Amino acid sequence: MTATLASATSSFAPPWLDRSLYPFASRWHDTPDGRMHYVDEGAGTPVVLVHGTPTWSFLYRRLIARLAARHRVVAPDHLGFGLSDKPANAPYAPADHARRLTTLLDALDVTGATLVVHDFGGPIGLAAALARPERIARLVLLDTWMWSVAGDPKMAKGGKLFASPLGRFLYRHLNLSPRVIMPSAFGDRRTLTPEIHRHYLAPLATPDERMGAWGFARALLGASGWYESLWAQRDVLRAKPMLLVWGMKDPAFGPAYLERWRKEFPAAEVHEVASSGHFVPEEAPDEIGPVIERFVDAAAPGAVPVR
Repeated sequence: MTATLASATSSFAPPWLDRSLYPFASRWHDTPDGRMHYVDEGAGTPVVLVHGTPTWSFLYRRLIARLAARHRVVAPDHLGFGLSDKPANAPYAPADHARRLTTLLDALDVTGATLVVHDFGGPIGLAAALARPERIARLVLLDTWMWSVAGDPKMAKGGKLFASPLGRFLYRHLNLSPRVIMPSAFGDRRTLTPEIHRHYLAPLATPDERMGAWGFARALLGASGWYESLWAQRDVLRAKPMLLVWGMKDPAFGPAYLERWRKEFPAAEVHEVASSGHFVPEEAPDEIGPVIERFVDAAAPGAVPVR
């Protein structure tokens, strides 16, 4: 079976989805592993938004609305997340997600795009950029990484727990990722209102639907070799303008991770969000929206700068 692109759009919405918060047409990309959901809004210089865990394209809803006024914005849901299929036995390693993302970019013929990545979306999206460098012109990195975290004691401890039988139970049966880990990573938990939190809990309603989230948990350490293989190719990314947008209260990928990026890419623009934790697009959309928009506009010939 080859990957195909479904040309039809739909207003499909599960009962839990508030379309006033997420008013985008649903589109579908068929892969050998299952059907991926994505949105494709607006026209112009493309922007591709890649999420991590336990989020989905809903994380970027305000950025999508802002950028789609003058740009083409593509935001997929990884298999196992959001409105995409969640087959219990699908391959959920980050490399598999990167492969599926690459086929989507090929199917949509995305070229000269700004790639925006967050969390696990970093190694996944950057792997696609390395596989198809001609499709990605600029990079926006939000609280993410692209190297083995095995040397980080906190990450190593968590990664070992998550990969264990206890971790599998916590993820599959207690929905640990959106229920516990996500709120704890906010700089101000009040930002995660019950209504917004519901949109991250509902897509992962059953144990089988949580296999994608547990796949990421296992991959924190389990995909270390793959991350290092990406990091070894980082010179390919040096020619691409880069913007680093960072939540400085991130308890996972905090200031030390930002500094590693800055050291390796000293020409990168940096915007620190002092009050934000890990989920910057959810916590500080009004602050980072104009920053990202100005960066994206720089790639659009003849664009009028945002004021």
